[in-house]
Amino acid sequence: MKTIGVLTSGGDAPGMNAAIRAVVRTGIYNQVRILGIKQGYNGLINGNIEEMNLSSVADIIHRGGTILRTARCDEFATDDGLNKALNIIEVFNIDGLIVLGGDGSFKGAKTLSDKGIPTIGIPCTIDNDMGYTDYTIGFYTAVETVVDAISKIRDTSSSHGRANIVEVMGRHCGDIALYAGLAGGAESIIVPEENTDIDAVCRKLIQGRNRGKLHSIIVLSEGVGNAYEMAKEIEEKTSAETRVTILGHIQRGGTPTSFDRIMASQMGYRAVELLLEGKAGRAVGVRQNQIIDLDFDEALSQKRVFRKDMYEIARILSI
Repeated sequence: MKTIGVLTSGGDAPGMNAAIRAVVRTGIYNQVRILGIKQGYNGLINGNIEEMNLSSVADIIHRGGTILRTARCDEFATDDGLNKALNIIEVFNIDGLIVLGGDGSFKGAKTLSDKGIPTIGIPCTIDNDMGYTDYTIGFYTAVETVVDAISKIRDTSSSHGRANIVEVMGRHCGDIALYAGLAGGAESIIVPEENTDIDAVCRKLIQGRNRGKLHSIIVLSEGVGNAYEMAKEIEEKTSAETRVTILGHIQRGGTPTSFDRIMASQMGYRAVELLLEGKAGRAVGVRQNQIIDLDFDEALSQKRVFRKDMYEIARILSI
């Protein structure tokens, strides 16, 4: 294992840079050449590659986004695109590859692994929707961003006596809404894993108002109904002025939390270590605060289990 390539694919996530830094420095420490592949699989297909050194990753551990940039690449899913990527890997003498990304990125990594390219995956997605690992890199930073936004929204909502629906990312996974809603003291949390009872939301809002509460924060996972239509219905049923705040891509950016930096550093180190041990086709993750690795097939087959216990705690504490 003389040369390792590293790329970031799919949506960016805070902590990707910390993982890149760990890969580069662990590789150099072990006298391995590290090649940075820019713009994900698109860069792999087109040979957008440059060698990385210690200076390449100086002062990036605290930065959001990814210095390697990222992109979605439909061409890679075609036979022609895959063959182009395999040719580039051969031309640049890449002995192993480390892929940072989510479920779709891992499927691409598995395809390369099946073609004989030693490949390791590091889970980087704010959605926390990969079932084999307790947490994905970037998730906790996104949660902190949402909690900070909730705090600010609560201030202005209290001043005007309003309700506010805060829409967060997580179309198929409600973890951001659940964790941020619990930490931010939201009155209601609406996620795809649980049925939405709009009357229960309205009832809680009215009960709070009757005891003097000046605001109501409702955290909504994107895709679970239309936020503006929901706000209109709540307003009609409660007579409470209801506003909508869609946080959007602000959740992807910002300085990664210490937890994400530490987890990314450990996973980046472990990914290089696995390749040097001659292991491939593995997904790095974390379980019970321990870094683990699983076969791609096993990792991709495991479905995310929604924390109903946390959802129930949030429901009880928001009475």
